[in-house]
Amino acid sequence: MQVRVTLIATARSSSLLAERFDDDRPLDQAGWYEVQVAAHALVPLGVAELRYCSPTPRSRATGTALGFAPLVQPALSDCDMGRWRGCTLAEVTVHEPDAVDLWLGDPRAAPHGGESLLAFISRIGHWLDTRPAEDGVRIVAVAEPTVVRAALVYALKAAPTTYWSIDVLPLSTVTLTGSPGRWSLRLDGGPSM
Repeated sequence: MQVRVTLIATARSSSLLAERFDDDRPLDQAGWYEVQVAAHALVPLGVAELRYCSPTPRSRATGTALGFAPLVQPALSDCDMGRWRGCTLAEVTVHEPDAVDLWLGDPRAAPHGGESLLAFISRIGHWLDTRPAEDGVRIVAVAEPTVVRAALVYALKAAPTTYWSIDVLPLSTVTLTGSPGRWSLRLDGGPSM
């Protein structure tokens, strides 16, 4: 069985410097504009047989603006950041510098009382591996950049700390092909030869 899962990172809801853990803010004006500009390239992905999104307001709004009518998937929620929810990294670093160092250095640690990085990556991987799909089915999912990063780490069987080295820009896409436990990264584009 071979399925194709295209993940689209949500449009922005704030500047990168103002991003907060477990951010539930809706799309801002810049985010709506980004969706309009990128729509010509992204709307065709809506032909996928299965269309999903993370439960955040900006994921739902991005998917709806692209005309996907996506089904909300709680399993595609952002990492549970416990008591750090709603704070910026800078704010948490001022108040809990040792906890931040532990969190960044140990993928099994959850000093904020929420979900560890390893548990988050495993949850997203489980979602990938349990898609109810027949051979050849195309899936598109609009998700938070953190979810896209976790999916890539899982699919490539990379070390969990690789998560910190992946940069996912708003409305960027990545495609994974394969089957449960056997995923490959597919890069599209470039001139045909």
